[in-house]
Amino acid sequence: MIKIEALIRPQKLDEVKAALEEIGVNGMTVSEVRGAGKQKGVTHHYRGAEYKVNLLQKIKIEIVTTDEEARHIADVIAQHARTGEIGDGKIFLIPTADVIRIRTGETGDGALQ
Repeated sequence: MIKIEALIRPQKLDEVKAALEEIGVNGMTVSEVRGAGKQKGVTHHYRGAEYKVNLLQKIKIEIVTTDEEARHIADVIAQHARTGEIGDGKIFLIPTADVIRIRTGETGDGALQ
């Protein structure tokens, strides 16, 4: 099993979510997060004053899936989250040892269904 963690632009969430539903991804966790990377923040002007925002708002999507489906799901996320500009985000594929469905006690791939 693989845990996919994708950090994307907030305005791309609906497009990514629709694409994932289209390929049959039925479970995900979505969180609002803030972070900094190569983009290094942005500078805003408000009432004549300039201020720098170092931690930018991003959306974090987490999905646990089978090894066979992980790369395809990551490719779909990348395709629909891409703008071509700095700050598009990152996708991490993290090996997951096991999963347990709390309600039934099922483990492994069966608990993902």
